[in-house]
Amino acid sequence: MSFNDVFKSSFLENVTEFSTVDVLIGMAFALVIGLFIFFIYKKTFSGIMYSNGFGLTLIGLSLVTTLVIMAVTSNVVLSLGMVGALSIVRFRTAIKEPMEIVFLFWSLAVGIVIGAGMIPLAVIGSLIIGIILVIFANRKIRNTPYILIVNCNDENAEKSALELIGKSVGKYMVKSKSVNASGIELTTEVRIKNNSTDFVNRVNELTGVSAATLVSYNGEYMA
Repeated sequence: MSFNDVFKSSFLENVTEFSTVDVLIGMAFALVIGLFIFFIYKKTFSGIMYSNGFGLTLIGLSLVTTLVIMAVTSNVVLSLGMVGALSIVRFRTAIKEPMEIVFLFWSLAVGIVIGAGMIPLAVIGSLIIGIILVIFANRKIRNTPYILIVNCNDENAEKSALELIGKSVGKYMVKSKSVNASGIELTTEVRIKNNSTDFVNRVNELTGVSAATLVSYNGEYMA
């Protein structure tokens, strides 16, 4: 039998049949696990602005992927056409947080696994992933990282500011130093003890220091 005979055979007509009960069960599990992914995303979110739309996207992505995989596994011709159709799709939405990629792939993986009929794998795997993410997201950091920007008039003020910073914080590191006609701008990463920010006031009161600014640091600072 040649490759063309396979597509002309009645086998393709038989595989188009599907069980309505199986579809309903698969979509129900996709919805439940999608809601679970949405809950974990909301629980572990640590960005600046929470997006409710992205959370709903995770639920929809699980359902849509499940539906697509069910269609692909039920018809050989449709699976080949689906590959060609999806190959021309391009997503241009920017990912704001690195963790969003994890949740997107998680939703896709759940849809693929449920659509393939391996529901226990999707349930057990999602529980393990969710527990691990919650444990690491709730892990407490001893010293909170911040970025401290200090504007100094001269080198003496710079030395005084660095000495005071070293005595007041657990650890600090100079990230960048900008020198121009108006003075010196120091950007340092500091680890604050007990979330106390009183030292910023003392830095600002130093002779030769014109301004001191403390901002939160999420690891995406670019000098």
